[in-house]
Amino acid sequence: MSAEPGTVRPGGRTARVRAAVLEAAGDVLAEQGFDGLDLADVARRADVGKTTVYRRWGSVTGLVADLLADMAEQSLPREETGSALGDLRANAALVRRTLADPRQGALFRAVIAAATCDARTAQALRRFYEVRVAEWAPCVEQGVARGEFPAGTDAEAVVRAVSAPLYYQLLTTGEIPDAPDADRAARAAHAAAVAGVYVT
Repeated sequence: MSAEPGTVRPGGRTARVRAAVLEAAGDVLAEQGFDGLDLADVARRADVGKTTVYRRWGSVTGLVADLLADMAEQSLPREETGSALGDLRANAALVRRTLADPRQGALFRAVIAAATCDARTAQALRRFYEVRVAEWAPCVEQGVARGEFPAGTDAEAVVRAVSAPLYYQLLTTGEIPDAPDADRAARAAHAAAVAGVYVT
């Protein structure tokens, strides 16, 4: 059974081509949004043949799906501080830095907007967040083991609760979260988890 376009993990020259195309795609998304993404334009920016791009990714949504998969792979690993609150603050700070980054923030806004009307982009975005949440969930699980959170706490729900208000602020007001916003989000998620809100 053949892989979907954009899902092969090649090496050598093929890896360089993929990296160039994904970087170009990210640039276009950040500059022009999903509607401005065109495979021929991406190929031109990446200095890659159009046929190569069409053959490997097949469609704009195939390209976005691979871009999100690559972003999930390249994201920074979790930071462990020795306390659950410290770990959640580190997570919130990472989310805030990502959203505040001129390129990354614009890229996420474009992909989130596209996901509301394109099923494959929505699926790829869900997969991206599944990978990132799973990366940070052990911080909460370690908090449970240390007695900082009650047994049965849903670790992934706590991690999602940290970033949710930061994304909400960006998407509903257009305001980029600052450091106090990130700290407040982490402390709120931590307090709710301590109170047993996320016990399943």
